[in-house]
Amino acid sequence: MQPAANNRATSSSATDLGSLAGEQDPLPTSNVKNFVDEARIERAVREILSAVGENPDREGLKETPARVARMYAEMFSGLHEDPRIHLQKFFTEQYDEVVLVRDISFNSMCEHHMLPFMGLAHIGYMPNGRVIGLSKLARVVEVVARRPQVQERMTETIANLLLEELEAKGVAVIIEATHTCMTIRGIRKPGSLCVTSAMKGIFRSNLSSRSEMMNLIYGGRRP
Repeated sequence: MQPAANNRATSSSATDLGSLAGEQDPLPTSNVKNFVDEARIERAVREILSAVGENPDREGLKETPARVARMYAEMFSGLHEDPRIHLQKFFTEQYDEVVLVRDISFNSMCEHHMLPFMGLAHIGYMPNGRVIGLSKLARVVEVVARRPQVQERMTETIANLLLEELEAKGVAVIIEATHTCMTIRGIRKPGSLCVTSAMKGIFRSNLSSRSEMMNLIYGGRRP
């Protein structure tokens, strides 16, 4: 396993999860353009430019509607993908300690103002005989993030998917994100951070297991 530069895979014992190696294959090519009406988006962007007093036909803006349409097709590609497909291949391992991938970077779009929010996801689970390729956790984050979202729902969606598909003893998901809808407009508070969590199974019912997970994620630092 060769995680992305800022992703750190951690387990709470020294057990070698060798069966997880080599799982970081390229992201699959999406046929999302087949589902997105880019021409309609282009027309809408032209209307917005006109509505704010701009000339959509001037040189600097002439190709902007097409660029925005392509951007939306990319940013919302998760609407047309099922994250479960990344959780179908698992390995049978007698491993019953915490598996954690932290600092998974993501970008999403706030559905309230259509402005981006971005940050880090920390995902951990306690296997019940099944382990998953570590990169698959990052893939699930990627698919779920690429939709019009709110952070609370994103956190809960990821946790429930892992709990259901892996039949894990417990799942913990913590997301930290900066929301541009409150840093560049409205209250305008740059540096603010939203933290959400979803604790399932043993991490919800057992304080010791929950504390272990939080310590593995944050150690001496605070969210």
